[in-house]
Amino acid sequence: MSSGSPLPAEELIALAQDARRRTLALVSDLTDEQLSVPLLQSVNPVLWELGHVAFFFDQFMLAELGWAPQPLYDHAPELFDSTGVEHDARWELCLPDRVAVLDYLARVELRVAEGLRSAEPTARATQVMLLAVLHEDMHAEALTYTRQNLAYPAPRIPGPAPASPPVETDCRRDGDEHVPGGALQLGSKGDGACFVFDNEQPAHRVQVAPFEIARTAVTEVQFEEFLRAGGYQCDEFWCEAGWNWRVQAGAECPRNWRREGASWLRRRFDKESELEENAPVCHVTWFEAQAFCRWAGRRLPTEAEWEFAATGGGECDPAADTFDPCGLTERGVSLTANLGGYLGGCVDVGAYADGESPCGCIQMLGNVWEWTASTFEPYPGFVPGSPYREYSEPWFGDRKVLRGGAWATGSRIASARYRNFFPPDRGDIFAGFRTCAP
Repeated sequence: MSSGSPLPAEELIALAQDARRRTLALVSDLTDEQLSVPLLQSVNPVLWELGHVAFFFDQFMLAELGWAPQPLYDHAPELFDSTGVEHDARWELCLPDRVAVLDYLARVELRVAEGLRSAEPTARATQVMLLAVLHEDMHAEALTYTRQNLAYPAPRIPGPAPASPPVETDCRRDGDEHVPGGALQLGSKGDGACFVFDNEQPAHRVQVAPFEIARTAVTEVQFEEFLRAGGYQCDEFWCEAGWNWRVQAGAECPRNWRREGASWLRRRFDKESELEENAPVCHVTWFEAQAFCRWAGRRLPTEAEWEFAATGGGECDPAADTFDPCGLTERGVSLTANLGGYLGGCVDVGAYADGESPCGCIQMLGNVWEWTASTFEPYPGFVPGSPYREYSEPWFGDRKVLRGGAWATGSRIASARYRNFFPPDRGDIFAGFRTCAP
């Protein structure tokens, strides 16, 4: 976590209120029966997730700053601390009911506002507050995964009416863009009021060789060609771990796809439809993305290549970046990216062409997370962040890096330098990929 400049109390309060509106919108229409989700590795109990969001503010905001030394809900650490309560054990807890959890959220929100207004926030208070807000944004996206995984209706996020995004219509939608390569300052400096996660630091110079990268993400129809070519039956396209996963999982197609006659159908939330020619393939694992690349004679970009294609390389200068690296304000329906959940799903891979990267790629930000070839490792000189030291360090070495953000990702989080990380067998997240020439 970077040590930046302080922000005004009312701005921080507005950020917290905006994050809370999104969280509540994702659960307000769910019945008590829908809140009782089955034990799955890809979801959390909804009431536990809400209580955890409240506890995070309680623990890492109020307690850290001495504004509420004792938790505002009895036994909150035993119930809602993710570092102390294993995933499967969360279904065995005697959780409070909906009314009590929502009351806990409300009381914490009120105490946070009181604390911020009691004295002008320091740089430390600003950074701790931003950490808690971004953490809630992450759980809002996780709640969206839950709704998708359980075939609930698509959520409706309150906000400005979405505008029709501009769509690339000429032949440059397809094919590769040449990236000249050169020096790249990989990672974030964390200057100013910008919040930076610990795994993005320290920024350091790397050299990137020239390469060719796809202008857009791989589409559903393109991925269908891999299926029709027998890609899921040919072990030659899969790494050993990927093939073992495919066999054990019985995977014959991407998650949420099913065959009907000679065609494939894809489910988004509670609705099925035929594959779309220009929709990005979504809910694919890293293993599936890698197998597609081998079949197609392509490869996944490294995260340094991805970041170079997104930013144009050079120094980590926020003023020069195409995308806002701080993302401190929720931009609603952006003119350059499908973020924030307002559109309710993915758009055409040629949409938001006006927001292309300096290297000519479309949607390096938003629509779907993009798997990279890189394993999640610390940058040279990494130091765990404070107060949330467990954010990155426990996960180094066995996860893959994703870049760019998805349609359900809050715009405060998404930036050209944000590093997401998941195990290579996770297909429930809103993940797709783009490819590079070999």
